[in-house]
Amino acid sequence: MVTKEHIQSKIDNLNKPKGSLGRLETLAFQICLAQQTLEPQLSRPCHILFGGDHGIEREGVSFSPREVTWQQMINYTRGGGGVNMFCRQHGFKLRIVDVGVDYDLPQQLIATDSNDTDNKIINRKIAYGTKNFLHESAMTDEDWEKALAVGAEMVEDCHREGCNIVSFGEMGIGNTSPSSIIMHLLLDIPLEECVGAGSGLSSDGIRHKYEVLRQAVENYHRQAERPSIGQYFCGLEMAAAVGGMLKAAELGMLILVDGFIMTACMLVARDMNPDVMRYAIFGHCGDEGGHKHMLDAMGAAPLLHLGLRLGEGTGAICAYPIVQSAVNMINEMDNFQHAQITKYF
Repeated sequence: MVTKEHIQSKIDNLNKPKGSLGRLETLAFQICLAQQTLEPQLSRPCHILFGGDHGIEREGVSFSPREVTWQQMINYTRGGGGVNMFCRQHGFKLRIVDVGVDYDLPQQLIATDSNDTDNKIINRKIAYGTKNFLHESAMTDEDWEKALAVGAEMVEDCHREGCNIVSFGEMGIGNTSPSSIIMHLLLDIPLEECVGAGSGLSSDGIRHKYEVLRQAVENYHRQAERPSIGQYFCGLEMAAAVGGMLKAAELGMLILVDGFIMTACMLVARDMNPDVMRYAIFGHCGDEGGHKHMLDAMGAAPLLHLGLRLGEGTGAICAYPIVQSAVNMINEMDNFQHAQITKYF
């Protein structure tokens, strides 16, 4: 067994002043501990993007219209999204998965088998969007379990191909709304501090969004038999990401966590199995209002602060070179003894 002491000793004996590589050192420590090795490796990074629509969008809580979900899903197959560009740049294999888009995507864009996923959409549609959680649970028990299973299936496919680091993205208009509620309920942060502009709401729009979400939370608390917070509020694309995160941790894979929505998914996953956090690397602090509060409350230290709020998993992929640098540091830097340099601390 590789202990914390073994890892820290190796890091401290690299030929540098103790602690001088800062966040790279703590990141290398986490990766070594997660992989149980003093020689960590990153192999075949994969990015899984889940698409799904939300019943709560009907309440006018999003600046973007619902049809943007399916339009962007088609755009990803053409390689035209932000996520496509970053995946190409950093060598990630992209999987695009429909778990709940409110549209019949063109058949010619649907993958025919597991070997036909490049620039195609993997069809795992469970429903044409979730129900409106202002009035009822977004998902049934069965749909929640199915969505978790889709996420696990996608991660297992990546793992079979030799992947040991995975990131997740989402396309689902309205999904900052469930994320705000999840943050509020699981971290006990006042709801007004959790609600932001999403894709571009005005101050009046944010106030309306807050009132809708406040009423939804009140209605949830009135339920005689309440489903889990994840089942009641998540979108299908979020539930699939939760299932993927849990499976990745089970398989010992590193998980690059994106912005506000994916951090909310990690929060749900943590609530289901706290051990998932051992594998979580938080890529960035996004520009959505509540994201910093959520990260701080989770004790998470993001790698980047770039003012991003695109979603799709773009911030997680942008952080990948820093993760690679941490791995290179612990594998490739010489130590004091071998380099014949006086250890001065």
